Amino acid sequence: MGRADRERRGAGENERGSRWQGPPGGARAFPRGRAEPPPEEMVAELLSAAVDARLHADAPQFPRLVETLTGDPGLRPVVDRALLGMLGDHLARAWRNGWMPADVVRLVGRRFGARHVCLVTDAVAAEMRAYAPATVDERWQDQLTALDATVWWGRDEEYLREDGDRAAMVARALEVIILLVRLQPLERLCPPPGSARRTARAAGRVDERMLTRVRALLAKAESTEFEAEAETFTAAAQSLMARYSIDAALLAAGEANRTGDEPQGRRLGIDAPYEGPKAVLLDVIASANHCRSIWSRHLGFATVLGFPAELTAVEVLFTSLLVQATSAMRQAGARRDGAGRSRTRSFRQSFLAAYAYRIGERLREAAGEAVRQATAETGRDLLPVLAARDEEVDAAMEKMFPGLSMVRTGSVSNREGWISGRAAADRAVLDVHPKIPSGRS
Repeated sequence: MGRADRERRGAGENERGSRWQGPPGGARAFPRGRAEPPPEEMVAELLSAAVDARLHADAPQFPRLVETLTGDPGLRPVVDRALLGMLGDHLARAWRNGWMPADVVRLVGRRFGARHVCLVTDAVAAEMRAYAPATVDERWQDQLTALDATVWWGRDEEYLREDGDRAAMVARALEVIILLVRLQPLERLCPPPGSARRTARAAGRVDERMLTRVRALLAKAESTEFEAEAETFTAAAQSLMARYSIDAALLAAGEANRTGDEPQGRRLGIDAPYEGPKAVLLDVIASANHCRSIWSRHLGFATVLGFPAELTAVEVLFTSLLVQATSAMRQAGARRDGAGRSRTRSFRQSFLAAYAYRIGERLREAAGEAVRQATAETGRDLLPVLAARDEEVDAAMEKMFPGLSMVRTGSVSNREGWISGRAAADRAVLDVHPKIPSGRS
């Protein structure tokens, strides 16, 4: 290489080394002798600096960068396009890393407020336009429907919802982006969008009409003040779910198992307060329905593994019993010790812990009785059928979660709360029936 070539190469390297790194303190600053960079490059640098400021806990720098991003009206369309692009890119990355729409929206709701939830829900709807419907798993589509993640706007910039406070909108979008940047990979429960191969009806899919009827009956059971009515409504829901689940088990127990039924996973929210006892409640319900539950406390959910019909039974029963437990706990009122200090938190912690353990006892008793009755009716040894289903679920759990630790609920420090919780569990209306084959053929 000649001297002139080396000088030209060195000059290029010097210019690259002096590339604009963003405005320190929010002011524009460019290397001497260099023209202002293109708006797209400048905005990208500002946004990157804002993300870094939050990631590295540089509190003063973040609002200064937001001010710079919103201070120049000429940058408005460039900033909007960049934010929309970042939201879509990081959501696509989340899908590849095992996250699903409900997981992302739930986590945003735990960390921020309703406006952040609206933003990320719309961003999910916008990102999903990139995939052909035939390449989106039906479980994925079910979550989009439940979230009402639909495109309601004409131009994408509209869903950013500036609403007269541009700085707040930019900060809000950046906060969602930063949360997405921090997401760690999760266990994959179904194929990400773009890679699924949908058929006319997915194997093991639960009849939505039946599920709607079950949920309507449970809603009536939860809302009535009369215990006899609650038992009537819940018994009807139990009957529907049991019949459907028995049919599914019979198909799966067929000689060739042509249904393609296999264990799946579902994530259910475990919200504060008193997450520990709530996680135990879910665990005992899952066990009674031949499922397994693994709690991810820091993310606010538990992953339940099992066959589709049983997963649905676990979800509706957990929801119903949690509503009943919360209602009973609130009716019990607040508690104070002899010195007037509040003991409400310890009372409720103990209440829910006792409730969960007692529900577990009742479900185990019901499961044992149902096995005995079905054995008498069919004249068959049902234990091999049940054991085979359990082994498949255990294998799926071990594959997905090779290293597990036991769920801990913390200490129980309030005897009155424990006694009250067990009493409430005894009064609770159970919507459960062991999912086993009957005498049908």
